[in-house]
Amino acid sequence: MTDSPGIPALPVTFRPARTRAVLLTAGLAVFAALTVVSLMLQLGGGERASFIFTAALFSGVLVLLSRPRVTADEDGVTVVNLTTKRRLEWAQVLAVHLRPGDPWVSLDLADGTSLPAMGIQPGIAKRQALADARALRALVDHKGTTPRDPSDGAPDDAGHGAADDAGQ
Repeated sequence: MTDSPGIPALPVTFRPARTRAVLLTAGLAVFAALTVVSLMLQLGGGERASFIFTAALFSGVLVLLSRPRVTADEDGVTVVNLTTKRRLEWAQVLAVHLRPGDPWVSLDLADGTSLPAMGIQPGIAKRQALADARALRALVDHKGTTPRDPSDGAPDDAGHGAADDAGQ
């Protein structure tokens, strides 16, 4: 159940599902194909092992690329990117941006830095990414304790603007 319209029920996880499915399927297919080829060819043990190792390494990279996600719960947001995981309290996240041409969402943080959130990316599922960015933005606006000041000179994209400029 949600507190108001546009705010998803918590906990919620945002991830690029289509991209993840493509990456994991490709990883499995490459691993299977290279393993079968290594078994069909008349290779020595070391060569066969190198084929299978290469297949496992390639598949591992694709699994790593499928890892990003953004999980929001009552206490804050967890951002999992390729090799990092960061837990943020709601008050630490000031804004959520997904501008036209951005490869993924960017979070403006209270310490003055920006954190990429690769779990929401408009690659092959642009509409879903825009909806996810809006939902995360609504959560940040609702749960964050720092009130937004529209006169701070920053463009207001809390529910319109950047995401809508992208054709939605």
